[in-house]
Amino acid sequence: MIDALVSIVTPAFNAERYLPQTVESVLAQTYANWEMLVADDCSTDATRRLAEEYAARDARIRPVALARNSGPAMARQAAVESARGRFVAFLDSDDLWLPAKLQRQLDFMEARGAGLSFTAFRRISRDGSEVGRVIHAPASLTYRQLLGNTAIATSTAIIDRRRTGAFRMVKTYYDDFALWLEITRRGFPALGLDEDLMRYRVLGGSVSRNKGRSAMMVWRTYREVEQLGFAQSCWSFARYAVNAMRKYQAF
Repeated sequence: MIDALVSIVTPAFNAERYLPQTVESVLAQTYANWEMLVADDCSTDATRRLAEEYAARDARIRPVALARNSGPAMARQAAVESARGRFVAFLDSDDLWLPAKLQRQLDFMEARGAGLSFTAFRRISRDGSEVGRVIHAPASLTYRQLLGNTAIATSTAIIDRRRTGAFRMVKTYYDDFALWLEITRRGFPALGLDEDLMRYRVLGGSVSRNKGRSAMMVWRTYREVEQLGFAQSCWSFARYAVNAMRKYQAF
């Protein structure tokens, strides 16, 4: 691992509409020691071409091509396997970072000795014309607290692999949630930097906006990935539902 390098993991499937804005938000970072791994999951649009064009302009951008369509978890895993940095940051192909995001978060992690950190963020509409309220980041989440909390947005998270050790993505619907649970289960609480540093794009047709399906997949994460008992799953799910309602009560 290269000690000060941040490896940015970006899974991309048919992402040509938003990928340029996402990449530009990385290029605008005040912290320059990064590599961006754009993992193309067999897109049928111009996603791969766009990634290659950006790579030709800036050697820090590295396209990763999957041999067959495998879903976001395995696209993230392909990028993780190619990552050379001590730090692994996650950025979905339709989200945006504010320019100081990496610098502020890395400074925070160094000061706090964090293995996993996340930040506050705001939602934006599909075309970026509307910006929602700040979704605040709690100061800390242990494994048990995280079981019932939806606070970590994927595109805000950074893992320090020198502290946490290696990890692999689990091929499940909420692979990101499963990963945060794994890291916190190892004894590394997720530390929250309550600064608004990311924009989460709300796409009306995305599966993450289907609340019923999302709830079902959270339940399956408890039972199938975490192997929780029925009673503990019910308790965790009740807390998850309350926190989710609070989070989504307003744009």
